[in-house]
Amino acid sequence: MDETKDRRIRRTRRQIRRALAQLMQQKSASEITVKELVDLADINRSTFYLHYSDIFDLLAAVEQELFDEIYAAVHTHPMSSFEQEGLAFIEEVFSILYDNREICAALVGPNGDMAFLHRIERMMEENVLQKLREDFPERRSSIDYGFAFCTTGAVGLIKHWLAGGCAEPPREMARLTHRMIRNMMTHGLAQPVPEE
Repeated sequence: MDETKDRRIRRTRRQIRRALAQLMQQKSASEITVKELVDLADINRSTFYLHYSDIFDLLAAVEQELFDEIYAAVHTHPMSSFEQEGLAFIEEVFSILYDNREICAALVGPNGDMAFLHRIERMMEENVLQKLREDFPERRSSIDYGFAFCTTGAVGLIKHWLAGGCAEPPREMARLTHRMIRNMMTHGLAQPVPEE
């Protein structure tokens, strides 16, 4: 494929993604029609159908691209040490979110796809939580609760950041998130829960 055609395809897909993100701010994917999407993206229906079979195919493709990027980040920064690799991993995730902020805000917004968030959470459990369990078998219960707490908090923090238009730079958000998780792991998991 020549460079000009490849650039044109990338530009068209960006237009389609942007239109999907804008429409998902107003309604769920099941309520979006191809007609309104192509009108907003300023492309022909035939152009849309060259790339996707329907709105759900588009949504699945967008989600898979994001999932693949986050999955690659997990494997680029294995959690052998949260201190060393944790910050680098979180920085990369925030960079991915920032680069895709319009569609990410739509996906985690009120009309988003909760199944996508659950899929990311499962992937994190399989790769990060499993490693923590192996490293600290004697603290399995507290690690499971701590991970659930941190995951829920991180999702809330990300939603708030995306909803606010990503005002803070990704690096700053990554450092804040890393510090919160590190404090939780250091202080929340290090000590057993005292008896009342």
